[in-house]
Amino acid sequence: MATLPLRRDLSRRVPPPRTGHQPLGRHLVESGDITPEQLVKALHLQRTLSAPLGEILVADGAISPAMLLAALQRQTGLNRVDFETSPAAPDLCLRLTPEFCLHHRVIPWLRMGEVVAFATSRPDRFEALRPALAAIFGPVIVVLGTEAEIEAEIARAYRAPLAHKADTRVAARFSCRGIGPVVQMIPAGLLVLTALAIWITPVAALTALSVLALFCLSLFLTLKLAAVAAQLLTGDPPLPERQDGGALGGPPRPRVSVLVPLYRESRIAETLVRRLTRLTYPKALLDVVLVLEEGDAVTRSALRAARLPHWMRIVEVPDHSGLRTKPRAMNYALDFCRGSIIGIWDAEDAPAYDQIERVAEHFARASPDVACVQGVLDYYNPRTNWIARCFTIEYSAWFRVILPGIARLGLVVPLGGTTLFMRRDRLEALGGWDAHNVTEDADLGVRLCRAGYRTEMLSSVTYEEANCRPWAWIKQRSRWLKGFLVTYIVHMRAPLQLWRDLGPLRFLGMQAFFLGTLSQFILAPVLWSFWLFLLGLGHPLQASASGQVILGASGAMLLAELCSMSIAMVAVIRARRGFLIAWVPTLLFYFPLGALAAIKAVAELIFAPYFWDKTEHGVAQVDAKHGGHRPP
Repeated sequence: MATLPLRRDLSRRVPPPRTGHQPLGRHLVESGDITPEQLVKALHLQRTLSAPLGEILVADGAISPAMLLAALQRQTGLNRVDFETSPAAPDLCLRLTPEFCLHHRVIPWLRMGEVVAFATSRPDRFEALRPALAAIFGPVIVVLGTEAEIEAEIARAYRAPLAHKADTRVAARFSCRGIGPVVQMIPAGLLVLTALAIWITPVAALTALSVLALFCLSLFLTLKLAAVAAQLLTGDPPLPERQDGGALGGPPRPRVSVLVPLYRESRIAETLVRRLTRLTYPKALLDVVLVLEEGDAVTRSALRAARLPHWMRIVEVPDHSGLRTKPRAMNYALDFCRGSIIGIWDAEDAPAYDQIERVAEHFARASPDVACVQGVLDYYNPRTNWIARCFTIEYSAWFRVILPGIARLGLVVPLGGTTLFMRRDRLEALGGWDAHNVTEDADLGVRLCRAGYRTEMLSSVTYEEANCRPWAWIKQRSRWLKGFLVTYIVHMRAPLQLWRDLGPLRFLGMQAFFLGTLSQFILAPVLWSFWLFLLGLGHPLQASASGQVILGASGAMLLAELCSMSIAMVAVIRARRGFLIAWVPTLLFYFPLGALAAIKAVAELIFAPYFWDKTEHGVAQVDAKHGGHRPP
C-alpha cells in the first residue's frame, strides 16, 4: 500500500534531496553547517568510537540537534513530527510498552487511515523494527524528531506507568516498601523492652547491653583487621589482557550514562556543570543525565543559567505517589539512559578527569561476574573546620583501606552513594534501586552479592564536600543509620535464605558490618562507660562483676580504639593527607555526634521510615591547599 501524505498542519515539509540519498556528512557540508575539516575529524572519530556521525558532531558542539534533524530531512525526504499541535495518540501508545519505546527511541504518533506514523530520531534503525511494528499496527511510515523531542513525548505519554515502575522496580521480597509497620514495631518494641529491663533489673540490663556492645565491637574490629590485612599484605589481583579499546580494530569503547540526582541545588549546579565538562572521555559516548524532581524550579533555573552541553541532559521525575527519594529518581531515569554502563555522581562531586576511561577499561578487563566498580571518595575541604577534618579522616580509612580490603576478600561490599558504576544489564536484572530505602547504595551492595556478582574497587578519586556543620552532619548520619537498620531488617527477614545466597563467610561479614556499624552509635553510651573505669572513676557493674572482667572489657574497648586510630593514620598517609595525623586522636570526640544521629535515626524509623533528610550542598569552598590534591 502506498504511504499516505501527512496533513500539512501536523508536520513541516522539506524539499526532497537534490542529489539522491547522499551521505549525511555531505549534506551538512553542502548546507554550510560544518566545514570539510570538521567532517574529516568526525569521520576519523567515528572509526575509533563506533558512534553515529551525527551524534559525534552534536556531542562535539559542531552542530545542534536541530541542524542534525534538518540534515536528516534533506537526506531522507521525511517529514518532521509536530508534538506541540498533535501529541502522540494514547490508544496507539497503549499497544507498546514504554521500555520498548525508550530502548528503540520511537513512539507511535498518528493513525491516518490504515497507516500509523511513527516518530523517530534514527530512521536508519527503523527498518529493523518495521516487521514487528507492522504486525501490531499494520502499515507504518516514519516521521522525524530530535532525540530530546522523542524522549519528552515518551515521558508524557507513559507518565503513570513509568512513575509506578520507579516506585516498585525492586521485587517486594528485597524491598522495604510495605513493611512500614513491621519496621516501626521492631525498634519501638526493643526500646520498650530495654527501658523495662533497665527499670526492673538495671544491673542485669546493663550487663546484657555491655556484652552485646562488646560482641558487636569485636565483630566489627575483626572485619576491619581482616580487610586491612587483605588490602595491605596482598597484591592487586591480576586482570586479563585486553586489546586497546581506543585503537582502530580493538574492542569499541562503551557508551557510559551517569546519573546525577539533583534536588533544590541552587548553589552547586553551575559548578557541577563546569566540573563535568572537563571529563576527557569521548563526548559522543558520554551521557550525563541530570535527574530533577518535578516542580524543582530552583534547580532547573540554575541549570538553565549554566548552559548545558548537548551530551548533558535533564530528565524530570514526575510526582506520582508522594515518595521523593534519590533511588526513586534514579529508577525513573534508568530507562532513559543510553549507555551500557550506568554510573552515579552526586551534586557536589568533582570526579577525576579520566575517571570514565578508567571505569571502561576496568570493566573490559574484569571477569563477567564483576557487576559493579566502586571508586574512591575523598573531600576537597578538609581544612574548613574540625568536623570536616574528622570526616575526611573517616572517609580515608573507609575508602582507602577498609572497603578495598572487604572487596579483596570477596565479602558483601556496602557501596557508597556516588562514584559507583554498574553493568546496565546486571543492574536491570536486579530491579535497580529500592525506591523506599534511604541507603539504597548499601542495599544494592547486598543484593548484588546475593545474586552472585562481585564489586571491585577502582583507585580513581572523586572529591566532594565534607559535611562540616554539626546539625547537617547529624541529619546525614541519621539517614545513613536509619537506612542501615532498614536494610538489615529487610535482608534478615529470611536469614536461612540469606545464608544460602551469600554463603557462610559473606553472611558473617554482613553481620559484622551492619551490627558493628549500628552498635557503635546506638550502644555508644554503653561503650563510653568503660572509659570511666580506665580513668579511675569506677564502673556501674563493679558491684556485680570482678575487676578483672571489667578491666578486660575496658581493655578490649581501648584496643579497638587504638586499632581504629592506627588504620586512620595509615589511611591519611596513603591519601597524602599527612597534616591530618595530628587530628586522628580527636575522633574520640567526633563519633559521639553519631550517638545523637542514632537517636534521630531510631525515632525516624518509628515515625517516618521513608523520609529522606536531604543534605545541603555548596556550603563549603574548595580548600586552596588540602594535602597535595586539587579537585577539578
